[in-house]
Amino acid sequence: MHAIIKTGGKQYRVKEGDYLSIEKIVDAEKGSAVTFEEVLAVGDGAAIKIGAPFLSGATVKAKVVATGKAKKLMVFKKKRRKGYMVKRGHRQHFTRVQITGISG
Repeated sequence: MHAIIKTGGKQYRVKEGDYLSIEKIVDAEKGSAVTFEEVLAVGDGAAIKIGAPFLSGATVKAKVVATGKAKKLMVFKKKRRKGYMVKRGHRQHFTRVQITGISG
């Protein structure tokens, strides 16, 4: 069974047992359970339910495996012949979850 969920402004296709790195969930601690209620679609082969925009009563349950920061990205800006150069770095916070159940 597959589902499409929305979290952190992005959409993910998940199935039971998948590991997923998503935008940081503020209240999530390692080992805690998380429920995603913004489910866009649930399907099992030929039988697919699609929400408009979300399915009512459909949920995806997950367990928090870890939290952390991604690799550093370098942001470099330059304007030629002006002597303008700016170099900045950015590390995105993330939460790693394991999908434990899909209902809907």
